[in-house]
Amino acid sequence: MNHPELDDETVREALRALRQQYRDQSLKSQEQRATVELDQTTTGRLSRIDALQSQAMAQAAERRRAIQLQRIEQALKRLDEGWYGECIECGEWIAKGRLELDPAALKCIECAE
Repeated sequence: MNHPELDDETVREALRALRQQYRDQSLKSQEQRATVELDQTTTGRLSRIDALQSQAMAQAAERRRAIQLQRIEQALKRLDEGWYGECIECGEWIAKGRLELDPAALKCIECAE
């Protein structure tokens, strides 16, 4: 049984919207994550360093997005399997407010600490 205080369809819609938001962000940042051109004739040394730093930051953000997308997919799976909202550590229900803030939360606040 999924969380008794939450509507399954509302949760599913929120998770899908969040998933689409992360996918859109990923598409928008694709150019920032691309390989940096190291041609000294077109870019100065400091500009290349800035470009490499921006690229590294964009790649790190993409890794975080990928993790969030995995969490969302797992939450959708738990929803389909009927145990959405149950803490994976203690088995108690995760607080409704916590799930509203982070619909992909895996643990209740006590176990997360």
